[in-house]
Amino acid sequence: MAGRAIIKLLDPALTWMARRYQAAVGENLRRHGLRYEDLYDPLLNQDVEEALKRLPQEEVDARNQRLKRASDCSLKKAYLPKDLQEVQTPYKSYLGDALKRVVAENEEKARLGTGKTYDRSIP
Repeated sequence: MAGRAIIKLLDPALTWMARRYQAAVGENLRRHGLRYEDLYDPLLNQDVEEALKRLPQEEVDARNQRLKRASDCSLKKAYLPKDLQEVQTPYKSYLGDALKRVVAENEEKARLGTGKTYDRSIP
């Protein structure tokens, strides 16, 4: 009972902090010309790797170009020019639908007991 009261009391403050944090992350992504989903690492998550394979080649090429540009900016210790920063869309999703489908397929395979088709586990 007391836990719900504390959550209700802290909810406005947490919501405010979450919005401020999202704005700060968006600003940093915009400075480097990235999207949030560009930060997903296909080497750490097999679902992301499979979702990237299912994307159209144009989307994958655009993602790779954004990552190269951000790496270049980081090495030069510089940001994109202000006019390019203004047209960036850091929270526009391009990977979300494919990733949801891959996760749903893997959950269905787990319920059926067949396992992942691209499992890298050592036997």
